[in-house]
Amino acid sequence: MAVDTASDVKSVELLNDSYRKIKNEISKVIIGQDKVVEQLLISLLSSGHCLLIGVPGLAKTLLISTLSQVLDLNFNRIQFTPDLMPSDITGTEIIEEDHTTGKRAFKFVKGPVFANIILADEINRTPPKTQAALLQAMQEHEVTIAGETYKLEEPFFVLATQNPIEQEGTYPLPEAQLDRFMFNVYVDYPDASEEEEIVKSTTADRIYTLQKILTPSEIIGYQKLVRKVPVSDKLINYAVRLVRATRPDDSSAPDFIKNWVNWGAGPRASQYLILAAKTKAILEGRPTPGPEDIRFAAYPVLRHRIVTSFNAEADGVDATDIISRILDLIKVED
Repeated sequence: MAVDTASDVKSVELLNDSYRKIKNEISKVIIGQDKVVEQLLISLLSSGHCLLIGVPGLAKTLLISTLSQVLDLNFNRIQFTPDLMPSDITGTEIIEEDHTTGKRAFKFVKGPVFANIILADEINRTPPKTQAALLQAMQEHEVTIAGETYKLEEPFFVLATQNPIEQEGTYPLPEAQLDRFMFNVYVDYPDASEEEEIVKSTTADRIYTLQKILTPSEIIGYQKLVRKVPVSDKLINYAVRLVRATRPDDSSAPDFIKNWVNWGAGPRASQYLILAAKTKAILEGRPTPGPEDIRFAAYPVLRHRIVTSFNAEADGVDATDIISRILDLIKVED
């Protein structure tokens, strides 16, 4: 299936226009971080989830709440703490009495996971048992409580934040949890001019009104549109070869992978590379993605899926360095 009907072409034009408007609205509140905003929107339109890594004070929480307002989506923030329980996320059953009959029955009270956008703030501050409460929601878009399954409202988008410098009192995310995130987004410091503008705007009496650009139904429609974008077999082959090259046990893996990597990326990484490439192409008004779109997506898709070895740590090599070397080594086949 391809984006070739008149209605699909019109939808692409509307999406491009909405994309520009969304960035303009977010820029009223967030100064800079254009690449982060782009990656968040690509992930949303690909039906993925994002893990944002950045030091405190870079407006990660403000960015996410602003995005939810611009997209007219229900937003819930969950502050992850060591004493947070799974039921604090998914909800719990309570005993309720019918005042007319006097009978008691269990009633399910929905937790904060029942929203369109979930901010899992400092997700690594809660134990793995509670982190796992998000697994079913992220993968299946549903939660099961006491044998009863409840569907989550669409679109459903989880954005988790992590502080990379403070490790005391934290619990590393299990690989299965990390793999549920489409993108690992690095939120970096602003440059000097942006920081001056941030200080100027946040220390003044500033009032802004955000316009709602997209509704939930429109977002769902655009998510379906992304799936229609055609991709060549050559590009799929390129994405798969990149991912397979991260696995030290694979016959195609280069020697530096065998030395520096304990565990590579799984098939979900190949799927996300293609989905991200499709979305980036359509957001830029191109009919089909190219190798540059795969290379763009390689860093946020792969860096949290590569488990480096002690040798890599000893050599001062991280996942980003390894991805760069893979991209230099593996090219699109003619």
